Amino acid sequence: MDFWKMNGAGNDFIILNDMVRAIPDDRLGDIARTVCQRHMSVGADGMMVVRPAQCGGDFRMLFFNADGGEAEMCGNGARCICRYGYENDLAGEVQRVETMSGTVTGRRIDARLYQVRLNGPTVLDADRPVEIDGTIYRCAYIELGSPGLPHAAVPYTGLKDADENALRDLGRKLRYHPAFPKGANVNFYELVGPGRVTMRTYERGVEDFTYACGTGAASVALALTALGQLPDGQLTADMRGGTLTVRVQREGSGYGLFLTGPTNVVCKGTLTDEDLRN
Repeated sequence: MDFWKMNGAGNDFIILNDMVRAIPDDRLGDIARTVCQRHMSVGADGMMVVRPAQCGGDFRMLFFNADGGEAEMCGNGARCICRYGYENDLAGEVQRVETMSGTVTGRRIDARLYQVRLNGPTVLDADRPVEIDGTIYRCAYIELGSPGLPHAAVPYTGLKDADENALRDLGRKLRYHPAFPKGANVNFYELVGPGRVTMRTYERGVEDFTYACGTGAASVALALTALGQLPDGQLTADMRGGTLTVRVQREGSGYGLFLTGPTNVVCKGTLTDEDLRN
């Protein structure tokens, strides 16, 4: 199988083109689990499969986490796959990508910079406190799209200097907390200036921190908007892998969410992993 490996601000993905639907559906999770293993295979946070559109879009995006589980959507993945679609003549300067959570629209800004309009929130609870080991964390809970992609936004003082192992342990406990029945991606953030945060995201399905999370940045932007801490609707999120920007636009009773950031084509090749033959 031919593949591309891409990353968006360090959040990395393997992309397979299955427009001819040659890969059986029941094999996709196993393939993702195998090829996403670092050291043992190509290695990535997730795998995306390009399929024909079903609802009038340009193409369909199936997203699988590194553990082989299919997820609703991925913001950085959507930006990367928009570039993939443009450079493989599947779409033009504007890309309409069907996902499990609904259709997202991408826009090519330049050769490497892409913007996607994410699915709006179907759940936005700005105050969902959670107790972990006797400490109350003032979380916000957001689901983007339908079915909703679940995110917890957790303010954390001193995030830059936080102990990595302690933060990972807290992220794991929050990720599985009963307050988040779908299991949440946990976005720790610290407001470091007007409209600017430092962020770390513990992602479900990866079960560790990733270098960036696009839908996580959008969820933090929504939480700050609901709390009155993002008056102009513009958020800059600094993550380990780079910087993403989010624009929150009020639209009637809902929100428009626009995620912008870099894309990088790391390599292109043929997947020959012999473990897949088993």
